[in-house]
Amino acid sequence: MADRRSFVRFTAGALGALAMAGAAPWAQAADEAPNAMMTRVSNEVLELIKGDAALQGGDINRIMSVVDSKVMPYVNFTRMTASATGPAWRKATPEQRQRLQSEFKTLLVHTYAGALRQVKNQSVEVLPLRGAPTDKEVVVRTLIRGQGDPVQVDYRMEKTPGQGAGWKIYDLNVVGVWLVDNYRPQFAQQINAGGVDALIRSLSERNQSNAASGKT
Repeated sequence: MADRRSFVRFTAGALGALAMAGAAPWAQAADEAPNAMMTRVSNEVLELIKGDAALQGGDINRIMSVVDSKVMPYVNFTRMTASATGPAWRKATPEQRQRLQSEFKTLLVHTYAGALRQVKNQSVEVLPLRGAPTDKEVVVRTLIRGQGDPVQVDYRMEKTPGQGAGWKIYDLNVVGVWLVDNYRPQFAQQINAGGVDALIRSLSERNQSNAASGKT
């Protein structure tokens, strides 16, 4: 298993690719098969990143704008945040849930902003889909190829008929580590120490520190 630094870097790259999905004609791709969706998006995304200096430079405002307008409608980020938060999510107020999602999203944006600089000659291979056409949830497996050994990135997706491409991503696995599983113990530590508000404060402080230092 890759070390923590490798996990963050590869996760960042995978999320960064998804964040640039604004080039994909989602409205014209109603209810695609999930692996077909990932094939189309991956090819278009890589070309977009390679040709956009602002994205490669880690321009946070540019990236955040693209995330808000082009990514969030096609990712079940509420489910992702709830899963990372654990049982405390059920007791959180609507305001706390909104703040958690906002701070978590900002943390991820800062994380993968720097990874966009590393996108050069990568290609993505989407592996054959395992499952039945009637499945409501699937795992789409991909390989990111570039320098060195290929990196496997898997996406957990849920069927959402009539919404965008017909599927939404709610978790991803990089070299054997699921994103939600990676963050859950960190979140639990903060929640156990001071509740949901303590987690929100911790995320906010990390984001403020990243912004102040220009760290990506």
